[in-house]
Order: sequence, then structure tokens, then C-alpha cells
Amino acid sequence: MHDLKVFGSLCYASTLQEHSKLGISIYQRKYCLDLLNEFSLLGPKPAKTPLDHSIKLYQDAGKSYEDIATYRRLIGKLLYLNTTRLDISFATQQLSQFLNNPTLTHYQAACRIVRYLKKSPGRGLFFPRKSEIQLLGFSDADWVGCLDTRKSISGYCFFLGSSLISWKAKKQQTVSRSSSKVEYRAFSTTACELQWLIFLLRDLHITCSRAPVLYCDNQSALHIAANSVFHERTKHLEIDCHFVRTKLQEGVLRLLPISYKEQLVNFFTKDLPLPIFTPFPNWA
Repeated sequence: MHDLKVFGSLCYASTLQEHSKLGISIYQRKYCLDLLNEFSLLGPKPAKTPLDHSIKLYQDAGKSYEDIATYRRLIGKLLYLNTTRLDISFATQQLSQFLNNPTLTHYQAACRIVRYLKKSPGRGLFFPRKSEIQLLGFSDADWVGCLDTRKSISGYCFFLGSSLISWKAKKQQTVSRSSSKVEYRAFSTTACELQWLIFLLRDLHITCSRAPVLYCDNQSALHIAANSVFHERTKHLEIDCHFVRTKLQEGVLRLLPISYKEQLVNFFTKDLPLPIFTPFPNWA
């Protein structure tokens, strides 16, 4: 990540845009500082990661937090920061599940996110002026990511050249019995988003230099997409299989494998430990 503070001095707006010869940067430094001041977190040391990897969040994690309104206000402000600070997307997605009955553990975890922002309040998104016009997508899922419902969390992100333009982290609607099914459901959702982006670029009269590429780190999901024969294990995924396979046959997209260490969507689906928690490329 680049430190966006070098692009200009502090301005008093919730979302800032700075132009340079290299590109456009968008960040919310003033908003982060106001958040630290509002919740009296200017004094404590900055956190190195948004969540404590050793603490698992679930519904009845400890004593109830009585000031529910304060917790909801804090989570709402953090959700607004997701516009430019995608490194806290997974953390806010997790804590948003406990708005009805938060615990002290949940509130402390939310405060940790704010302390993490203190480390670099000027970070944000960077859009370079010169970049290749090609869509690159990354799809991933965390099997049984929710401890309360045993549902999995799927996520994706898309780059137009070097610019991050679309992303999502969401809990899946159904419980899956294998990681392959979870990955493929996430893969199908990613393919739908890709199709929508293609239509959007077409309406804007923008032509991609090469065919869009989707990266996935699950070999089973890639084999299901490439296999034209349906088996009993995948019959309940038939609609998803037909959709992705049709897009492959039409040349709308290409599927490529990627290693776990290079999978960018891990940020959106998992609570990563410090050794592998590193900022995304082209995030400020």
C-alpha cells in the first residue's frame, strides 16, 4: 500500500480525492481521526491487525454490552469506512452480526478496529491513470466461517487493470457439507458479478484488451467448472454449474488457478494472522 498522506495536506471532508500525475487517490483520513476522538481511542497504542486472531467471535461471547446504541453507532461508522478501507471489511462484516445483542467482547473487538485505523489513517484506494483495460477477478470462500449458524462466507474482488473497482464479503444462504461446494457457490456469484461488469463496460463503450480472468485457489471448484458430466455430489449445484460452464463456452471468461498465498480475497473471508496479513496492492 501507498501512504496517501504524500498526495496532499489534510482536508476537512469525510471522503477526500487527491489528484497527481500518477493517478487519483481516495481516502478518509479526517473521518478516521474524528472516529478515534469520538470513542476516546487517541491514547491507546495502534493495533497491528483489525481482529485478534486468537479470539473467535460468536453470539454469546462473554458478558452483554449494555450500551447497544453506542455499539450500533460504532459499527455504522466503520461500515461507512469500508468505502475506502477494504482491509477492515471482514472485521466489520463479522461484528455486524451482533447488533441485536452485542457483548463486551464484541465492543472491544470493534474498538480494536478503530485502533488499527490509528496506525495509518491516511490509507485508501489508489487509481492509476495508466493501466491496462482488462478485468481480473478473484473468488474465495471460508468454509463454516460462522460459528453460530455454520454457514460459510464467500467473497470476491475485481480489478480493472490495476484499479480495484468491485468487492463483496457475504455469508452464504445455506449450509454446505464440503468446502468444494462452498467454493463453487462463491465462484458462481463471482461469475454473475463479472457478467454485470462486462455489461456496464459495454454501456460505457469501453472495450477490454483481453478476455476477463477469474482466479480461484480451490482445485475441486475448477474441476467442476471444466467437467461436462454431472455427478450425484454436484446435482444440487446444477444451476450454478450450467451458468459458469455456459460463460466458459461462450468465451466470456477464463478460469485460472492461484495459490492460497496469492489469493487476495482472503482479506474478505478470513481472520488472517499477522504474518500473512499484508495490505493489498494498489490499496493506499
